Amino acid sequence: LFTIVNAAGFIIGIFSVLVGGFGIANIMFVSVKERTNIIGIQKSLGAKNYFILLQFLIESIILCLMGGIVGLFLVYLGTLAVGAATEIEIVLDMTNIIRGIAMSVTIGIISGIVPAYGASRLNPVDAIRSN
Repeated sequence: LFTIVNAAGFIIGIFSVLVGGFGIANIMFVSVKERTNIIGIQKSLGAKNYFILLQFLIESIILCLMGGIVGLFLVYLGTLAVGAATEIEIVLDMTNIIRGIAMSVTIGIISGIVPAYGASRLNPVDAIRSN
């Protein structure tokens, strides 16, 4: 029985991570689209491609980290609530917390790399001209 529950939880977790990753990627694509003009101005003033790439990649990572930290806080509150309501003691292990933060960073990198790369490859003239 526990094997089935663990497998179901794993599958639900995978789909949750995929949906979250696609959501972050969508947000980053919209962010690039909204700031195309600014990217063109930055590039015309001498910004390198890697600077633009890092700018959007770091934004994606920070966005995912904020979500991960909020998620960890909610899990902590959940463990306190379960511990107060029942006799079951749930312990948050530091390795699991670090894994969660590392997973947030990984999702930020994976979901932000394509929009960031696209932003870094924009032609400055076309980017400034777009509206």
